[in-house]
Order: sequence, then C-alpha cells, then structure tokens
Amino acid sequence: MSSLPNAQPVLRLDWCSYQAAKYACEKWHYSRRLSKSRNVYIGVWENNRFIGAISFGFGSGNATNGERYGLQRSHEIAELTRVALANHSAPVSRIMSIAIRMLRRQSPGLRMLISMADPKHGHHGGIYQATGWIYTGLTAPDVEYFWRGQWMHHRSVTNSVSAKGLLSRPIPGKYRYLYPLDQEMRAQIAPLSKSYPKRASSIVVDAPGDQPGEGGSEPTGALQLIPL
Repeated sequence: MSSLPNAQPVLRLDWCSYQAAKYACEKWHYSRRLSKSRNVYIGVWENNRFIGAISFGFGSGNATNGERYGLQRSHEIAELTRVALANHSAPVSRIMSIAIRMLRRQSPGLRMLISMADPKHGHHGGIYQATGWIYTGLTAPDVEYFWRGQWMHHRSVTNSVSAKGLLSRPIPGKYRYLYPLDQEMRAQIAPLSKSYPKRASSIVVDAPGDQPGEGGSEPTGALQLIPL
C-alpha cells in the first residue's frame, strides 16, 4: 500500500556515535567538520533514514563561560555546536526542540544553552528565533589565518603552529543566542535581550543540507555533560 501524500514523516532522535556526527558534519554542515570542543551527539532519523546530527558541548574559548551570566559551575551551561542536517521534511525547529528536551533529561543540572549564528556564511539565527532563544548581540570581531590551503580560525591555527608569517584577515562577530532552561535563569538574562537580527540577502540557510542521508550510525549509550 502506498503512503498517504500528506502523511507526516516519522521522526526519531537518539544518542549517536562520534563517527555518525562526524559523517553528518562533513557531509551537511557548512564548516565540513565537527567542533573541537567536548560534545555529546544526537542523531536524527526520518522515516528510518539517517538525516543528520545535533551536537552539544563545551565550546572553545569563552563561549560557555557561565560566570558572566551568574552561573558558577561549568556544567550549568553548554553550547549548541552543530546542527548538521540533510534534506528533510520535519521543521528544524521541531528537531532542535526535541534534542533540547533530551539533553535536559540527561543533564538535570544544566541551566542554559548558548549558540552562535555566523553572518559570514549568511546566517542570522532563524532556527533560534523560531524556538524562542534570546538574542544578546554580536560577539567581538576576530581574525583567521590562511593555513593548509584554507582560511581557519586563529585558535585552530595557533594551537598547532605559530601564526607568524601567515596571511590573515578580520572576520565579523557572530550573533549570540541564549536559551534559559528554567524560569529563574530566564528572568536573569531577560535584560540582555535585543531585537532579533533579520536575514541578510543570501541563499545560505542556517542548517544546510542538499543530499540524502545514508544510514549506518549506531546509537551510543546516553552521555552526561560533565565539566572539563
């Protein structure tokens, strides 16, 4: 029997392996790589087809420094580091909301999420706006270097070699979004809220993906976010 034309896709999210998340990022995320922070990974399946992964963790630099938000313990704040999805039918906002609920169940001490949208790639944070995140402004401008045939963030370069003599260029700050996980946290950061930025005229979307997924990831056991 053929499926009904208006039938909703069967969506399933489960904890997945590093290898599955790496595959998703290399295939469907604009960066083509996983972040180097410590992450946990949630795989996404639609009609039993692997369509990508979402990762949460402790971002590099000061991205998840909770002290500025009144959080004293590092495990109280985490970063949404990647949303890497192939073509799919379910709204990204629904997928991300389910992933956040899973993370909250696994990490009851977690009080806030942080994530960045990169205007350099035409992103303005539409998926965060659709799911009620609080926009707090741009991060400081940064710099990247040309190394190994590509432009890379200065931390990726200087952690490995000296940047002396390498070509460099400035890069704009990123849009910073916060997602409080309890009412006390929401009230605390509400004064930081700014008007949402609008999408620039770009064909790049927040969760790029233009190829069908290929199955094969194996769900891992549930992982707890813990301090580094």
